[in-house]
Amino acid sequence: QVQVVESGGGLVQPGGSLRLSCTASGFTLVYNAIAWFRQAPGKEREGVSCISVSDARSYAIDSVKGRFTISRDNAKNTVTLQMNSLKPEDTAVYYCAIYSGSTCDYGWTQYAMEYWGKGTLVTVSS
Repeated sequence: QVQVVESGGGLVQPGGSLRLSCTASGFTLVYNAIAWFRQAPGKEREGVSCISVSDARSYAIDSVKGRFTISRDNAKNTVTLQMNSLKPEDTAVYYCAIYSGSTCDYGWTQYAMEYWGKGTLVTVSS
């Protein structure tokens, strides 16, 4: 049984940083693109960032570019989302998802994700 687990969420002040981690049991992340999504209260889930397999090419939505960095450590079966310069509008539950393909190049909508974690809450507030 595949279990995707996120960790690293919490409460942080505006301008602060958090590092989210995603790992999976029963599944090797090496062969799949991995994406982070988030869902703020009262809003739809949105894709935040995606990282491919072969060249580790990554994508991010405009609102987090320059602030969030996605990376993967295949040896540790882990994908990380480093979030810097956090803003109150970044407050959301963040989800890690395993994409059914190996590259994000052709789109990475939530409907193409194969497995999901239960999410970790990030709250940015003073």
